Amino acid sequence: MDEERQATFGPDGELETEAPEATGTNDFGEETGADETDGGFNRYAVVSLLQKAIRRGDEEVSAWCAWELARSGFGWNLWDRLNTFVVEDLQADARAALLVGRYEDLATDWDMDSRRGQMAAVQAALVVARARGAREGANAVNAFHAIAKRRAAAHERGEEPTHSFPVTADDLSAGGRFDVALDGHTGEGNRLNRSSPFFRVHGARVGPEGETESSARWKRLYLALDEYDYTAEEVEHALSAVDADDPWTEPDFDGDR
Repeated sequence: MDEERQATFGPDGELETEAPEATGTNDFGEETGADETDGGFNRYAVVSLLQKAIRRGDEEVSAWCAWELARSGFGWNLWDRLNTFVVEDLQADARAALLVGRYEDLATDWDMDSRRGQMAAVQAALVVARARGAREGANAVNAFHAIAKRRAAAHERGEEPTHSFPVTADDLSAGGRFDVALDGHTGEGNRLNRSSPFFRVHGARVGPEGETESSARWKRLYLALDEYDYTAEEVEHALSAVDADDPWTEPDFDGDR
């Protein structure tokens, strides 16, 4: 591969498909190369700059990169990377992902390299650049994979691992820290005869803010009309917010049912 070109890999880990040979000219009237933008830049470098600008919250550079790629016929590359950036470089937030998806739909309908397609690209880049940067997903995946590797190596040596997942097998067993997860939706929960009331009282609680006023009203009405006879204590617990400092401890109301 030409040293001036930087290899990039798609979400599936495969090398990205090469762009077709360019047939147009750049801003200076010169014939463009296969990976050259209209401004005379290498598209791989512009894509890389776009990601770094988004991470640093540089709106102007992010907007320019998106425009340069879109107007140069590399919209397919731009939108693929913008969607990847939403997953890799932003704090988990539905708003940015939804807006980028919507702008991509509009750009596709309008033609990605049209003026309106370029505007959609700039808008999407600004949305991502203005969102809170955080590599939560990428860092979490890397950390969990590293722990899995350490655990497997320790197991092979017959030793205790130096690092563990946030959940252990004992945690996710009856009486363990995450006992509440073993409701009727699981085999263990069925074995324990944890039917609908267990889920309604324990498993369906939310937090730490708790239910909204309307949701609490509807849930209270449902519990009152349900075929099971819930005690007042169970109803109040079912509607109570999960403790932010202790989200997993659940009381036993005279045994599970």
